Amino acid sequence: MNKFRNLIVLGPLIYLVHHFEEHIIFNFREWRLNYFADNNSLSTEEVLIRLAVVLLLAIYIYLIKQNKASAHIVLFFLMTTQVVNACFHVFFSFYFQDFSPGAITGVLLYLPVNYLIFKAALREGYLNGMREVVGLFLIGATTFALFEMIGPTVMQGAVLLSVVYYFAVSSYDKKQTNKI
Repeated sequence: MNKFRNLIVLGPLIYLVHHFEEHIIFNFREWRLNYFADNNSLSTEEVLIRLAVVLLLAIYIYLIKQNKASAHIVLFFLMTTQVVNACFHVFFSFYFQDFSPGAITGVLLYLPVNYLIFKAALREGYLNGMREVVGLFLIGATTFALFEMIGPTVMQGAVLLSVVYYFAVSSYDKKQTNKI
């Protein structure tokens, strides 16, 4: 169970539990509207479905290809939607001194599960070191912040750029393999 391919399957499952905390147990959208602009016209259910489908597709592609490019895309989406999301909930709970719905599962599920996932990615060579983890965190934080500022169109851009990234890295890796 400590293999990358096994651990990434937990991503969509804990996302569903997180969504349950945010929108069934508590009301994240109401909390968010107290502090942030209302720039997301999508229902919480639609965001859930879109993000779950994208993550499941990324995992499916990884399970077929099992290469660095597909692993990086899975890691990018996990970093953006889960690790940075957990940091968002915790930071703004303290910043506004008001509990942010989602902070509980962010701390108890997102952070420990993604720690195991990223540790496995490092161990199995999908990431070449902490520098790449930090880079993914910065890209994920930027994507998350843009989503919070601009809205859902950022999701479409991230998916499109992920496809471009996949083909660019796959092509590069193939050229490196052929040189050897």
